[in-house]
Amino acid sequence: MIRTIAIDDEPLALQLVLGYIKKTPFLELAASFDNPMDAMDFLRENTIDLIFLDIQMPDLTGIEFMHILEKGPKVIFTTAFEKYALEGFKLEAVDYLLKPFNYEEFLKAAGKAEKLIRLENAEKEHEITANNEFLFLKSEYKIRRINFNEIIYIEGLKDYVKVFLQHESKPILSLSTLKALEGKLPESKFMRVHRSFIVNLEKIDTIERSRIVYGKTYIPVSEQYKDKFQDFLNKNFL
Repeated sequence: MIRTIAIDDEPLALQLVLGYIKKTPFLELAASFDNPMDAMDFLRENTIDLIFLDIQMPDLTGIEFMHILEKGPKVIFTTAFEKYALEGFKLEAVDYLLKPFNYEEFLKAAGKAEKLIRLENAEKEHEITANNEFLFLKSEYKIRRINFNEIIYIEGLKDYVKVFLQHESKPILSLSTLKALEGKLPESKFMRVHRSFIVNLEKIDTIERSRIVYGKTYIPVSEQYKDKFQDFLNKNFL
């Protein structure tokens, strides 16, 4: 599935795109936004494959949004102004949908994005991949090997992370983000349960009132991640 978001300040136009996304088998709607600033906050915490992006919006245009967007998600522009097409393609947008567009046009553009994304994913499979046992982390002018099975949990502090390990009284402090570290961890062992915490699922002993307990430390499970964490519990509950 291609994880997708849509951004448009016009309610009717946004609803049309959302309807098209939901009826397209290979697209998964992750979220929708009526302004780019909220979308930017979402993208800091979530990985997305494709964005359907309106151009003419107040505060921040789609062109400006794409200029500051970190390289990663593919973009399909949706706009009523054909004059923006050339600039959009200069920014390496996948395609350009001129409003009003029908589902056939939408599906053609989405299909083009799917082919590009799958091609890039196939190429990545041939690259050297990370292992499922450890990673290297820079801390205090040294590079430390961190074994996954020794991690209890990880706390994010803006531009830093604190990695709490078994058999070490103090956490490892490293200049990184929780999102970046999350991408290096095996999903089968680790889960984000809060915007500031990732836990090692194999180290959980006690859960109390939607909180994971490690000795005297209580880690909250936030609403955003509660369903996923509950699904993990259901699969391992007697």
